[in-house]
Amino acid sequence: MCLIVFAWRPGHAQPLIVAANRDEFYARPSLPLAQWEDAPHVYAGRDLEAGGTWLGVNADGRFAALTNIRDPHQPPARKSRGELVARFLNGSLSVDDYLAEVNGRSIEYAGFNLLLGTQDELWHYNANETEPTRLKEGVYGVSNAGLDTPWPKLVKAKAALREGLDNPQPEALLDILSDSQTAPFAELPDTGVGLATESLLSSVFIASPSYGTRASTALIVNADGTRQMVERSFGPLGGRLGEVELRI
Repeated sequence: MCLIVFAWRPGHAQPLIVAANRDEFYARPSLPLAQWEDAPHVYAGRDLEAGGTWLGVNADGRFAALTNIRDPHQPPARKSRGELVARFLNGSLSVDDYLAEVNGRSIEYAGFNLLLGTQDELWHYNANETEPTRLKEGVYGVSNAGLDTPWPKLVKAKAALREGLDNPQPEALLDILSDSQTAPFAELPDTGVGLATESLLSSVFIASPSYGTRASTALIVNADGTRQMVERSFGPLGGRLGEVELRI
């Protein structure tokens, strides 16, 4: 998952609103959003290569999602980051206990941002920092750097999310995620991948022959605990493959 914008509004009729794009190589096999057969209380897409996921919820009101941190110089990872999301959704540890465990072994994974929440709290953890943060009410975004790092696509997506918070709808959230406009060269970050790649990755929705946005997910959580999730799947060059809607 390479871009997540979200509104956390405790006490609101819709306390959590999420719009997220998962960017990955098209050749990496995965399954779309569904109830997991081997863990029926988990609702998420699934990475078939390592068994984890990039974003999901469970029947107990848990939410988890992650992005990678872009750093071409980091050492190879021993474990897949997707298991961090899957283990939280499939477990029973409190958020702070789980994050303490993750913090103690984050070196086993390539760099990542992790969002973990329940109906009462939402936390962010960046593997390059030492302490997780319990988030206050607000509109946030995370891509492949730190929380709210002002990359052009993140600034644009956050602003679009904020404009639609009076009446959030899945279709409008998915529209935010479909923006394929790249940023001007002068506004690109320098993460060590070269100008051409920085440009390709600078749009909210990424499309190329080999790598791009594989899934766009809209999540609306209601105060009574019910949730609506809509996921669109994409193939090479952004070709649309299907759509899944779940009400949980």
